Amino acid sequence: MMNHFIESVSSFFSGGDQLPWCSRDIIAGCEKVVAEAGDNASDSEAIMRLSWALVHSRQHDDVQRGIAMLEASIGHTNSPLLKREKLYLLAVGYYRNGDFSRSRQLLEECLEIAPDWRQALTLKKAIEDRITKDGVIGIGITATAVGLIAGGIAAALVRRN
Repeated sequence: MMNHFIESVSSFFSGGDQLPWCSRDIIAGCEKVVAEAGDNASDSEAIMRLSWALVHSRQHDDVQRGIAMLEASIGHTNSPLLKREKLYLLAVGYYRNGDFSRSRQLLEECLEIAPDWRQALTLKKAIEDRITKDGVIGIGITATAVGLIAGGIAAALVRRN
């Protein structure tokens, strides 16, 4: 019971999103496939798999690299479906890095292309929940600080009298 409580508190403060994580082994496998494809991998399925793996990594540097790859390639994307996928993966990368406003902006662009896309809608809801939760935590911290200051002032006044 205590473990369940600790997990739920930890999930609350960590964000507890439902996005999958990707291991370093999978990333290495994707990198190998891209390297083997050579020049033919410019905008291929292998690059998209590697980008997906990178933005779903637990390593900040991998996420940054995935974001850079996607940003470099999105301008050359003519297919609306492929652009939607890249925008979504960019949004995941920015979400993982804690840039929720940029992630939400990218999801809005994504939803302009596919308004009913459940993955994008789910991530957008997770972002909005996270922003709300961060605001509640901020308000709680501020209220605690104000309470401590008021208590300190009251104690000083009592001692003075």
